[in-house]
Amino acid sequence: MEKSVHTYERMWNETKQVVGCAMRVLNHLGHGLQEKPYENALVVELAHQGIAYTQQPRFEVTYRGCLVGQFVPDLVVADNLIVDAKVVDRLGDNERGQIINYLRVTGLPVGLLLNFRSSRLDWKRVVL
Repeated sequence: MEKSVHTYERMWNETKQVVGCAMRVLNHLGHGLQEKPYENALVVELAHQGIAYTQQPRFEVTYRGCLVGQFVPDLVVADNLIVDAKVVDRLGDNERGQIINYLRVTGLPVGLLLNFRSSRLDWKRVVL
């Protein structure tokens, strides 16, 4: 029980750190750019904060034991958290469904959607 509470707290703290980094990126760059500059700036900020990450890792997608494709999330932070940068009107069911599928494919426990569309960061945390 104590280990699961510790793990939950660690994952929540990682989420808060990434959201803080995303807020700094949005405050500096402003809103209205495409997704890639936000992703790249987030990488710079994560490195500056000393937070471990992998940008654009590749994961295999299999069906009945056969490789049928791969998917490449924007970031994996601290080997626990998939981060997906978006620039959309609002985070809806499509984005949530996409991150749930990412979590299923990777086996990672937490996904974080970051929407840089407006002057205020919109974010959603998804836990499987």
